[in-house]
Amino acid sequence: SELCRQLARFGPRNLVLFEQSEFALYTLEQWFSIHMPDIALVSLAGDVKDAARLAEVFEAHGPQVVFHAAAYKHVRLMENENAWEAVRNNVLGTLRVAEAAQRHGTAEFVFISTDKAVNPTSVMGASKRIAEMVCQGLQRPGGTRFVMVRFGNVLGSNGSVIPKFREQIARGGPVTVTHPDIVRYFMSIPEAAQLVLQAGLMGQGGEVFV
Repeated sequence: SELCRQLARFGPRNLVLFEQSEFALYTLEQWFSIHMPDIALVSLAGDVKDAARLAEVFEAHGPQVVFHAAAYKHVRLMENENAWEAVRNNVLGTLRVAEAAQRHGTAEFVFISTDKAVNPTSVMGASKRIAEMVCQGLQRPGGTRFVMVRFGNVLGSNGSVIPKFREQIARGGPVTVTHPDIVRYFMSIPEAAQLVLQAGLMGQGGEVFV
């Protein structure tokens, strides 16, 4: 919702939400009805791995810009038995959406990546790095511009570590970190949304912004 709020400053009046989670889709729809009622909103349920559903959506609505944020992103959960699902969702899902965008003449595709894609040591990070490479591999002169932007921890975002820390503090501790020597870097949701838009505006195609 923060990304859409800031995007609205640039004048778009038509917005398509494509979301697998029914609850997330409903929550966003309600937010827009209250805070941005002037935007013509279309709320669509679907899976980014479903090429047929994506074709329907792109043919019907022809989006000019796509912000692709769908991902399995919990580092620990996406290891071992869940590794293949992480690859399917993060890599295959990105490929399907990117191909649909390219096929239907979308001007720009902004892929939300992660700082864990830098020399990845986890399945989540590795799958995101492969997804970046998929987007770069699809880049063609004069075609859809594929832009990747990497983030660290976004305070209060879905899957943020902050609610867990808050819960641990409320219980009297301890507050767990991955390693005693770890350094965590955080940004706010408005900052993250601004950086997504900034990357989209700056990108010429094929770049990874950090």
